Amino acid sequence: MYTCKLGHGVHPLPLQLQMASKKNPTRIGFSCGDPNGIGIETLIQVFADSRMFREATPVLYATQNLVESAVELVPDANQLKWEVVDGAEKARNNQLNIVSIQDDPWEIQWGQVSAAAGDFAMTSLETVVNDLAATKVDVLVTLPINKEAMRMGQFKHPGHTEYLADFANVDEVLMLLVAGDLRVGMCTGHIALKDVSATLNAKLIVEKARLMHDSLVRDFGLAQPRIAILGLNPHASDNGLMGDEEKQIIAPAVRDLASEDKIVMGPYAADGFFGSGAHKRFDGVLAMYHDQGLAPFKALSFGNGVNFTAGLPVVRTSPDHGTGFDIAGQGLANGNSLRSAIFLARDIRSNRQEHRALTANPLKINENYRREDSRRD
Repeated sequence: MYTCKLGHGVHPLPLQLQMASKKNPTRIGFSCGDPNGIGIETLIQVFADSRMFREATPVLYATQNLVESAVELVPDANQLKWEVVDGAEKARNNQLNIVSIQDDPWEIQWGQVSAAAGDFAMTSLETVVNDLAATKVDVLVTLPINKEAMRMGQFKHPGHTEYLADFANVDEVLMLLVAGDLRVGMCTGHIALKDVSATLNAKLIVEKARLMHDSLVRDFGLAQPRIAILGLNPHASDNGLMGDEEKQIIAPAVRDLASEDKIVMGPYAADGFFGSGAHKRFDGVLAMYHDQGLAPFKALSFGNGVNFTAGLPVVRTSPDHGTGFDIAGQGLANGNSLRSAIFLARDIRSNRQEHRALTANPLKINENYRREDSRRD
């Protein structure tokens, strides 16, 4: 479970809620994801615990009937207070606020892939992102989409990450998976495995590692983060026996990053890196491709991981699971990952505010003192 930092320790959910901030709860905009999946059910499950309202004021972009259907699936949700509001700016604390994205109810077809569902999810995403840009909500949490349904509709991006980068006019972002102190980023994202080697280059690795470093400083409050870079080939190529990407691309990128006074090491053989516990010595791990990072991450995070998009000017998190079509509509969904995504979004927003305050007026270095200090060395 992702847990927020309080003092010097890391505390599980009950203590988080006991020590909830006395400030106003974070106003969180939720895109509904695929309406035929488990996304809204997990949201209802999380906020059925009324203590969550101390942390967040949720604003869901969907329809009333989707919420009604999800409430029926969650036994503990009969006391949940929710209301349809005219806009995010009208959202009230201590309740689930719903911004309707269409006049007619959504015709639910649990577990079914359709272009209509893809377009519904796209409308929800576009609406909440516009409200985020207008500061009507503080952060964004995206519920799971079905990429096939999105492609069948009008959505033209591979996923949330690419869409948000395009919307924010940002050239590079980093998909960063987070579970407590485990943070795994992907150098290449939603591309075919056969295209990974051709896509990788030293410049890309350096850019992604810089994004990870800057995010660990700004978003996670780590002054000198340690980053591990994984190799591409089995056993990190065994000194060139199985490919040369480590020698020709990855190792030079690591040297360039080290020359910037960043604590970056690698390339490490990916096959034993997580199993040996080596990841525990680092604040972040940069994998070369999607499944190289996600497979071990999901095995270690036990269903409590969070997907965070680093490098955006806004805060976006998401649960690390999919639409759950195989269990949709059956009351079997688990809200732990979404709960973690909510806490992470709140904490990153707070960390960014603190970082801005701490770096707003840096002390100027006296050049005479710098020269004198240099002579003593």
